[in-house]
Amino acid sequence: MTAEIIDGHKHAQILLDNVAGELDHLSCAPGLAVVLVGDDPASHIYVRSKIRMARKLGLRGETKILPHSVTEDELLSVIATLNAQADIDGILVQLPLPAHIDTLRIMAAVDPAKDVDGLHALNAGLHGADSLVPCTPLGCLKLIKSMVSDLTGCHAVVIGSSNIVGKPMAALLLEERATVTQTHIHTRDTQFICRGADILVSAVGRPGLVRGDWIKPRAIVIDVGTARVARPEGGYDLRGDVAFEEVVQIAGAVTPVPKGVGPMTIACLMANTVKAAKARSARLH
Repeated sequence: MTAEIIDGHKHAQILLDNVAGELDHLSCAPGLAVVLVGDDPASHIYVRSKIRMARKLGLRGETKILPHSVTEDELLSVIATLNAQADIDGILVQLPLPAHIDTLRIMAAVDPAKDVDGLHALNAGLHGADSLVPCTPLGCLKLIKSMVSDLTGCHAVVIGSSNIVGKPMAALLLEERATVTQTHIHTRDTQFICRGADILVSAVGRPGLVRGDWIKPRAIVIDVGTARVARPEGGYDLRGDVAFEEVVQIAGAVTPVPKGVGPMTIACLMANTVKAAKARSARLH
């Protein structure tokens, strides 16, 4: 028996259709501003895809492109301007930022009500129903719940402890009443911990880390990792943390890379932008 392959595109489209329906109840199109620093090719690709999706849905999308040499104070000034703009409902600062900029300071400067990436401490901590939940963990949770609606008592293992994915992912799973084990680079015997997981989420960016013999039979495996692996003939492939051909023989369900978590991340960004716009409209009225 092979695992069910979770189609991220299909689930993302369902969410995007719901988002499009919500737009009909707003008096004006929400505005999304993406701030991009430097010339990293992957970041430019990601930003273009986000803005393209925003405009396709009918949102107003704009990009603020800043040079790699921008100072921290200059970047903070741009964010302050966007915080104050009445026509901007959502702000996303594309990561990673250059090494000379304090990422945590920048994330803290974004108005939490406009932080549609969910990385401000008030949102990443999942404080209350009005919080804008981090997009990638939220997308992962939606994929998990498409397979198992009630996570009460499930043993979930999260590989990775980043502020962007690992920590908020663990928090979301706890909110769903799962029993959560979080591992990281210093964890001993990670593979043995994973073998007891009903739900396994890997988010470390190490191609092929999670092998077939790490997986509990019929577990749900969510692969967040994305890395470029060079081909001998030139070019590259995108690979996840999961050794897919091994894991698909054991797991109950698994996300592919690409076409798994990635589409859900963008869909959740759109959903967060509309959520922020609706909350702002309610405050004004």
